[in-house]
Amino acid sequence: MATIEQLMQANLLEVFNERDSTRRREAITRTYAPEVQFSDPDEIVTGHEALNAKAAKILAGAPDFVFTAAGPTRVNHDLGYLEWNFGPEGRPPVVRGLDIALVKDGLITTVYTLLRTD
Repeated sequence: MATIEQLMQANLLEVFNERDSTRRREAITRTYAPEVQFSDPDEIVTGHEALNAKAAKILAGAPDFVFTAAGPTRVNHDLGYLEWNFGPEGRPPVVRGLDIALVKDGLITTVYTLLRTD
């Protein structure tokens, strides 16, 4: 069973940073519960297929951008928190944010994404 730290890294790097749809779908299956709920300022999506479409849409809108962790994963019981950057590789980020995830039975059940404005 994956740790919360591993799940948070997979959420960021193996799902939302993965441009290959086959590898992204495989990561989604091993990282999230089937009815995962993902919430960001734009919308709420539910389930593996909707999450896959969300990640694909974000990546398609920023073809030269990559996600990178902006610090360590922090854990409090069943909750994980990870700050991230998004921008051209090797350059300052264009967007900064954080993910907060709830985990049950070794899978992410809920993800909240917040954008940083500072």
